[in-house]
Amino acid sequence: MSQKPDFHEEMDRLQGHMPDWAGRNFDRLRQPRAIWVRVPAGIALTGGGVLGFLPVLGVWMLPVGLALLAYDVPPMRRPLARVLNFTNRKIEQRKGRRRGEKAS
Repeated sequence: MSQKPDFHEEMDRLQGHMPDWAGRNFDRLRQPRAIWVRVPAGIALTGGGVLGFLPVLGVWMLPVGLALLAYDVPPMRRPLARVLNFTNRKIEQRKGRRRGEKAS
């Protein structure tokens, strides 16, 4: 049986997959004193992810926004850790396929 995913480890993995411009200040948002920035940013990113079909916005914003909100809503952490684990695995699989296509 597999080990249960840890919220903070999965957040670290997700941060590694984010575009540089989006992940640049992510560490600051993850600190406890950043609650006044984290909650509005989480709501904005979640809303942007829901509207991911629009040109500038993307679906990647949804898990990032929910993850930011989960820092301040502890009951969200365990289910979100499972979702982030799934998301991170899919991103890694996709990156692996792209590397394979480029090597051919």
